[in-house]
Amino acid sequence: MLGRTVVIDEGIIMPLSPQQARVCAANTIDFSGLSALFINTSLKRSSGDSHTRLLLGVAGDMMQRAGVVVEHIHMLDHIIPPGVQPDMKEHGWDRDDWPKLWDKVRAADILVIGTPIWLGEESSVCRVLIERLYGMSGLLNDKGQSIYYGKVAGSVVTGNEDGIKHAAMTISYALSHLGYTIPPQADCGWIGEAGPGPSYGDESDDGTRAGFDNDFTQRNTTIMTWNLMHLARMLKALGGYDNHGNDRNAWKAGCHFGFENPDYRS
Repeated sequence: MLGRTVVIDEGIIMPLSPQQARVCAANTIDFSGLSALFINTSLKRSSGDSHTRLLLGVAGDMMQRAGVVVEHIHMLDHIIPPGVQPDMKEHGWDRDDWPKLWDKVRAADILVIGTPIWLGEESSVCRVLIERLYGMSGLLNDKGQSIYYGKVAGSVVTGNEDGIKHAAMTISYALSHLGYTIPPQADCGWIGEAGPGPSYGDESDDGTRAGFDNDFTQRNTTIMTWNLMHLARMLKALGGYDNHGNDRNAWKAGCHFGFENPDYRS
């Protein structure tokens, strides 16, 4: 069963490798109840110029073929100020598109953040996104848990300098701390050879594109994609996490989950 891609950015589309296509074709699991949001935090003003968007597209294509509803967002297509408040218009900014994007983040079962590497770090736009996600962390679901409980997340990192694992570590920690569940091997990326050189998807003299045939990158992208879907499906089937011991409302009311508290009454 095929899902649908809500937003398809213009630009180069990277096809799945034959092995990735075979994995998709052999799938018998129904993921059609899931939705995934891919947010590209490239510094490129246009999504069509983004190298990171190419690798995000591979993961999105595999999810779409498995029945997941997929949406891609290019962060710089929107005005999203830095800050840790739900709406920065209330804090001196003339415009803030985050509240509209938040509705999409909140609805998605899967979040994938894509970022380039600059000086070994994720992009400044990526940091803004994480800050804005943090700004919503006071919201709770109907079980009294973080609003991000029951959702899964991963990251896609590209560049032509070292830093994939460092950037993925930073992003994964932040998302886990907020309440997202991070599955095994929930990151992938491509950086090419050390030193100056082509970025992911750049065309070579012979017409090939950098990174498209890199088995390590395509393998990790495939594993990340399917692990995100598997875990999201399991969590959704279970109705998320049980709230014993992680119910913030109960804690605030005085229930300390096993710690003696004679003043508490259920």
